[in-house]
Amino acid sequence: MERVVTPYEGSGHRPWDDSAEIPAPLLLHRTTVSPRWVDYNGHLSESCYLLVFGDNSDAFFRYLGIDEQYRENGHSLYTVETHIHNRREVAEGEPLALSLRLLDHDAKRVHIFHEMHHGETEALLATAEQLLVHVDTRRGRSSELPHHLRHRLAAIHQAHAVLPVPDVIGRPMGIRR
Repeated sequence: MERVVTPYEGSGHRPWDDSAEIPAPLLLHRTTVSPRWVDYNGHLSESCYLLVFGDNSDAFFRYLGIDEQYRENGHSLYTVETHIHNRREVAEGEPLALSLRLLDHDAKRVHIFHEMHHGETEALLATAEQLLVHVDTRRGRSSELPHHLRHRLAAIHQAHAVLPVPDVIGRPMGIRR
């Protein structure tokens, strides 16, 4: 059986440049709705929203400096919680443009927010809020991010602090009465 492969696997990462401007939000991933992602209603299947957000996360990891070599050395970021809000449907062949903002971070955790837009109309299709934890994969438990990654996260967080906090952040799920 084949495993899930992101479009960025094997691409490494570009060197971090402390003097480079950090976009707010980051625009790192674009794709087209694959025929394999469409469900019986003719739209992007709910599980594939998460697949596309995951590819956006992988683009962010590479921007940050996390790639295959980093994982081979026994560390990675794992998703521990995700909240997806579906806003509009999108069909096979339509373009997707994703953004990512860093909401917060500490020594072990990273809190991010994705937006998925239609690549032509710019209509908001979905959002995903995620909490990630840094893991020592050899020991099987959380571990502190190395200093160089915390430094980069701090720079991204500072650049993203000018963005308004989306109203869906931290919102509990339930039936409102």
